[in-house]
Amino acid sequence: MSLASTLAPPSGTPVLSRLAWLDALRGIGAVAVLAEHMLPWVIPSLRPYWFNLGMYGVLVFFLVSGYIIPTSLERRGDVGGFWIGRIFRLYPLYLTVIAVVLAASWWIPVRVDVPREPSSVAAHATMLQDVLGTAALVDTMWTLAYEMVFYLLVTMLFVARAHRRSGQIAIVFGAAAVVSGLVMAAAPVPPGPWPSWSAFAVFGVGLACLVSGRFVKPAAWVMGAGALALLVLTSRVPWFGLAILAVMFAGTAIQRWERGEGALWPVAVTAALVAVAPAWATQAGWWWVRPGVWITTIALAAATFAVAMALRRRLSFRFLAWLGTISYSLYLLHHPLLKAFVVVTGDLRRAALPVQAGMAALYVVLVLGTSWLTYRCVESPLQRLGRHVITRRR
Repeated sequence: MSLASTLAPPSGTPVLSRLAWLDALRGIGAVAVLAEHMLPWVIPSLRPYWFNLGMYGVLVFFLVSGYIIPTSLERRGDVGGFWIGRIFRLYPLYLTVIAVVLAASWWIPVRVDVPREPSSVAAHATMLQDVLGTAALVDTMWTLAYEMVFYLLVTMLFVARAHRRSGQIAIVFGAAAVVSGLVMAAAPVPPGPWPSWSAFAVFGVGLACLVSGRFVKPAAWVMGAGALALLVLTSRVPWFGLAILAVMFAGTAIQRWERGEGALWPVAVTAALVAVAPAWATQAGWWWVRPGVWITTIALAAATFAVAMALRRRLSFRFLAWLGTISYSLYLLHHPLLKAFVVVTGDLRRAALPVQAGMAALYVVLVLGTSWLTYRCVESPLQRLGRHVITRRR
């Protein structure tokens, strides 16, 4: 996702020097997720198993969101303006991709895990699918649920004036992830229609309050507390969701440390808690949460963020920053395009390596071109409209 629309720099400060490194990290994260999905189908021999490319990219994404999103809200000082910006930033492309996937379902069927019932529509409307235990229409949309929970918690903390305690909050979520992994074999509340419809109603009414400026504090409290309850009670893997929030608040703690508003040691404590969270978790069945792979993935994501932060005044990151600008499109589009690409090309897993390499290059060019087009035609115009709505509102 591009950060230029999220955080405007102070007057006289070059956009490139302030934001390019963050957009570059978004670009790196998006490409890593793309590679994680592409390699098993196109060049399986190149897929690494000593760390997880996709989770590495997602962790980089979450660190960047944690670093920048609370600052965006604090600089605005306007909860309604913040949410208008988020709506116009996230939903236009999100709904476009959903419409395209549904329109093409006669050719490429929707994944079987997606419930064929109205409550699935309600879950998608809030972007809280994974937190509600519901499969998303597009595989990569699962991360948006945790982004949305983070936005709601940040809003609640902001109106409660507790938003500057990011380090302590990160530690609490890290510890909660460890405890959850130990004591919860599954989400206490089984997935079903009523959590999705309840979340839809609360989200709709609460969002209307935040945007209109009426009953902002009660709405922020109800939405934030409700999102956290869903994360613990109905999400697919509660310890994992709590660990993700710990990572995001660690990103916020890094921002506060940089501004002289907090210490850095809570970030180290949080990293240690997140690293051990799946060690005893009863819901840790994936290969990439085995201690060696999981810790290596976390370390690589943290190192990537640290290196980019250290070099932000020395390097321009131009190409990576461009990838970051189109990264939201790249992230949401690459998986549906991969399914279509594999249908057209056939099974490439046993093809000769030169053929696989050529097809991989063709696929990447296709994704980059389509992502640039959707950014120019969908994302950018609607972001401008969102800024116009915020200005008119003020």
